[in-house]
Amino acid sequence: MYYVVKRLEISAAHSLMLSYESKCEDLHGHNWIVKIYCKSESLNEDGMVTDFTLIKKKISAALDHKNLNEVLPFNPTAENIARWICDNVENAYRVEVWESEMNMAAYER
Repeated sequence: MYYVVKRLEISAAHSLMLSYESKCEDLHGHNWIVKIYCKSESLNEDGMVTDFTLIKKKISAALDHKNLNEVLPFNPTAENIARWICDNVENAYRVEVWESEMNMAAYER
């Protein structure tokens, strides 16, 4: 089994729709750290699991310097963002989304 990890920094804003009162309901931003874990039993014709550049291009183009509420069709919690990224990157099986040094959510298939 081959494994690769791509780390990205995404600057983006969001506001959360919550069932309780929270300051996170107001628009605010993060410098998100995203770690995307990919695996494959075989390499593609270029000798890669997944091209790092293509991962960055796809995820950064969709999320970097955006209001996530305007580009994602769900409540943009770190958990939901992690799943969306995992579903949209070839061979991804785990994604970690760090809102800050102290707060991380992960999704793993």
